[in-house]
Amino acid sequence: MIVKHLEDILNTSADVDAEGWTSRRLIYKDAGMGYSVNDTIIKPGAVLEMEYKNHFETVYCIEGAGEITDLATGQTHDIRVGTLYALNNHDRHILRANKGTHMRMVCVFNPPLTGREVHDATGAYALAD
Repeated sequence: MIVKHLEDILNTSADVDAEGWTSRRLIYKDAGMGYSVNDTIIKPGAVLEMEYKNHFETVYCIEGAGEITDLATGQTHDIRVGTLYALNNHDRHILRANKGTHMRMVCVFNPPLTGREVHDATGAYALAD
């Protein structure tokens, strides 16, 4: 059994801060679960263009508001508390947090992340060996 609390992760190597987001890595690849789980803050006003070419991601919003735009279709969806979106086609997208508020998201990745990934120039994470 794995039991963790967010306060045990804050200010450790599992608390990854980057421009536009902070990701608290709760479950890594080394847990052997077949997926990873992050508690991620999208910073107020952040505009992030991403495309997870090597991973599927499901995201559930638990705080804040913003929007996501599917760059293949141009369709934009509002995000608010209780919204879930799944990038089931490695969808290239733009994620925006509303100005003045952050979005807090629970993010599940398959295959799992190793824990120290940051987005590359295309907005993707490298695939771990």
